Amino acid sequence: MSEAVTPQDTPQDTPVEPTPPAPARSGNGLALLALLVGVAGLGVGGWGLWQTQQLQARDQARAQQLEEARSQAQSLLNHNGALDKRLDALPSADELEARRRLVVELQGDQQQLAQQFKQVLGQSRQQWRLAEAEHLMRLASLRLSALQDIDSATQLVQGADDILRAQNDPGAFAARAQLAKSLEALRSLPQPDRTGLFLQLGALREQAAQLQPLEPSFKEGPGKVSTTAWGDGSSTLDQWWERISRYVRIDFNAGQDVRPLLSGQQLTRVRLALSLALEQAQWAALNGRQEVYEQALKQARQILGDFFNADLADSRALGLRIDELAQQPVAVQAPDLNPALSALQAYVVRRDQAAADQQQAPAAPQAEGSQ
Repeated sequence: MSEAVTPQDTPQDTPVEPTPPAPARSGNGLALLALLVGVAGLGVGGWGLWQTQQLQARDQARAQQLEEARSQAQSLLNHNGALDKRLDALPSADELEARRRLVVELQGDQQQLAQQFKQVLGQSRQQWRLAEAEHLMRLASLRLSALQDIDSATQLVQGADDILRAQNDPGAFAARAQLAKSLEALRSLPQPDRTGLFLQLGALREQAAQLQPLEPSFKEGPGKVSTTAWGDGSSTLDQWWERISRYVRIDFNAGQDVRPLLSGQQLTRVRLALSLALEQAQWAALNGRQEVYEQALKQARQILGDFFNADLADSRALGLRIDELAQQPVAVQAPDLNPALSALQAYVVRRDQAAADQQQAPAAPQAEGSQ
């Protein structure tokens, strides 16, 4: 058996070599330490630069605030100077007291004047209203006689009656009775549609401009052959016959009146005369002139029958419409508003006389007391 080697058997004089240090690790540590120191220095420098910029910004803001404060102080000084000038321009205490007394006196005078004006207005307001009612009655009579405007006359008479009702005076009973009669007479009148008649006659004027004359010109329809009394039907003869047929016609109805054909200029004149007759009827319809209205439509009907073909549908329809419109009334028998106006004037005279007597009554006792 082999014997185990123990440490004791190791020779004591064997030298142990030392482990050499690692130079590479120490060099890396120094570089890392230098890098950290450099980064820390950069951070400290950047922080210091940032702090410097912040301090400069604060200094600029404070300088701007200081400049604004200086400008505000200067404006306050200017304002104080202006206030001082205004205070110097103000009157003194004595002048203010004198002006205050003048204002008080002026206010007292104004109050007295207002009271006097109120008294005068209260007395004359009713007279003004009665004068307005009289004016309304005159205007209603004028509108009714000149234009036959029933609606306007009714409203005007109603306005006069409202004024008398607002007076609340038993003495106005007779005047209001006459006004009531006039109102009922106006409300019972028929109201012709003058505007509608005017528009209908205007439409008839437009139709009259399209009417055909008594003998319409000969026109061949499409696809028809022109017929002649003689000839071989040559084109020259047909053209000659067409021209002659415009001026010469043969009428086999000897019992009827023979009227000449209308030329272009004569037809224009006839249409113009018919249009003027209808226009005159329009004017008469608007102004309520019954005789003029009927005469104008009669004239238009006569022109239509003399110069236009009654067998054509448009001429026949126009004639029927003229006959229908001629039966329409455009004027009404207007009532007389003079009794109502006279009653109102009599009431105004009695009221003015009563007011004058009341003003003279207090003056008589004062004159007796002074004697």
